[in-house]
Amino acid sequence: MFPERFYEITEGIRTMQIRGAGLIARTASEGLQVASESIDSTDSDHFWGQLKKAARLLLETRPTAVSLPNALRFILTRVKGRYDAGGSVADIRRVTTEASEEFIESSLSAVDRIGIMGAGRLEDGDIVLTHCNSQAVNSVIGRAHGSGINIQLYVTESRPRYQGLITAKQLSELGVPVTLIVDSSARYFMSRIDKVIVGADALASNGAVINKIGTSSIALAAREARVQFMVAAETYKFSPETFLGGLVEIEERPVEEVVSTDWLKKHPGVRVLNPAFDVTPPEYVDAIITEVGIASPYTFLFLARERYGWTFEETEPWV
Repeated sequence: MFPERFYEITEGIRTMQIRGAGLIARTASEGLQVASESIDSTDSDHFWGQLKKAARLLLETRPTAVSLPNALRFILTRVKGRYDAGGSVADIRRVTTEASEEFIESSLSAVDRIGIMGAGRLEDGDIVLTHCNSQAVNSVIGRAHGSGINIQLYVTESRPRYQGLITAKQLSELGVPVTLIVDSSARYFMSRIDKVIVGADALASNGAVINKIGTSSIALAAREARVQFMVAAETYKFSPETFLGGLVEIEERPVEEVVSTDWLKKHPGVRVLNPAFDVTPPEYVDAIITEVGIASPYTFLFLARERYGWTFEETEPWV
């Protein structure tokens, strides 16, 4: 139906070869553009239907990564406007490409701007803790280090996929002093920490943060120790469905990420659960660092809504 490159993208997102909410969103944008370029049709109705089918296939890959559907919304709402206006297939295809490239450029720019905004919240001598792997967090730490702010970084392993090792590698290569710790030791080390900065896979309308499993426990430990807890996230990680009472679906990953298939066969009476994310209450969050400024968890909704113009009453563009 679609070219091999499209299915490489969907499988890469599904299997976490492509990881990180921002990268997932940009890759999904590329996937929709790849699908658009491959649709062999001269009928705009058929073309629009096939493009929506491609969007639905991309949507199925990672249910919790809100950045993915928001990237698709960004593109398809623009494409739908051209389709509804009676645009030709050539017009619709061109708008798809332009909107995809605009989103990707905006996303990359957002990470840089978050780095600038967040670096201003760090002080010389700070010891910072982070969890999992976030391009936005890496941008903050890297920008602060590059500007001469003397900081040290503690990084959790982030089991079971060990994304923390990616963070440790990337930032140590920039010259940041990095200490890698096991997830369960975060509270033990919290007395040494000055600030916690984590990323986000989704942000709810009430200011709650959905991020890598273990984030809420770290936030609780930070609150107990009176350590500032900040979230670095692009505005497109807001989940508009939560404004209407919907819940962000917490993805259950394969149990084989936790134990081997052989172990499961030997212990059939053991049930294994592997949720990928948890929810951190807004009262544990001191600030959300975005590309357009620093917001409290309670005002982030209005900031995101103003930036993207969500009305929350429109039918989803892939329906």
